[in-house]
Amino acid sequence: HRSSPRRRRSMSRRYDSRTTIFSPEGRLYQVEYAMEAISHAGTAVGILSSEGVVLAAEKKLTSKLLEPSKSSEKMYMIDEHVACAVAGITADANILVNYARQAAQRYQYTYQEPMPVEQLVQALCDTKQGYTQYGGLRPFGVSVLYAGWDKQHGYQLYCSDPSGNYGGWMATSIGASTQAAQSIMKQDYKAGEMTLKDALQLAVKVLAKTCDSTSLTADKLDIATVTMRDGHVSYTPLPEASTQKLLDAVQAEASTGDA
Repeated sequence: HRSSPRRRRSMSRRYDSRTTIFSPEGRLYQVEYAMEAISHAGTAVGILSSEGVVLAAEKKLTSKLLEPSKSSEKMYMIDEHVACAVAGITADANILVNYARQAAQRYQYTYQEPMPVEQLVQALCDTKQGYTQYGGLRPFGVSVLYAGWDKQHGYQLYCSDPSGNYGGWMATSIGASTQAAQSIMKQDYKAGEMTLKDALQLAVKVLAKTCDSTSLTADKLDIATVTMRDGHVSYTPLPEASTQKLLDAVQAEASTGDA
């Protein structure tokens, strides 16, 4: 006989107190709850182009009285050739970013060359996975987008979640409104044809359409690029004036499209 919905709910509650226990349906509820927490965070998008990688994120201002932070809470430089954007609990993200920076420096010190991007992502995801398998630990409430360049594979974009899973992407998003952002990118992303300018415009367009606030302004966006300059990888946060120009262009395009 089938169990009632109420009984199924009470059964599921027995299995959600620890990360180390599977439910009868084969689910790890605490990991799923961590992903749910991320779905309420500010959106971040990553877009791969032939000239570099674009990371863009929406800054959520919780109060008008808060002084703007001196450094970005959504974007972090891990090493000279790798940067990341995060969505979720910022304090958790700080721990992971510090771990990634140490791993990158250890590799540099040992082998005298930059750490391959995927190897760095894998090292971080192994740590994340450990927090879903040992008692007394909770998963990191953070999803991360990694943008980087290495001599093996050129420009790369990866995304990882609290379970420790990761994947390579041409364009993806994390945080709130992920499905809406993904559908816009599926429509507008042209594989193999995207320039850095195209990628920047698409990133701003996605955030403009999925952002919570009615009027999106440049101070609510964090945008950075990973590109090559004079033979060196360069991580460049976009100044507010450049962000405003992109935003104006996207809004002008949207208004002509509506007309």
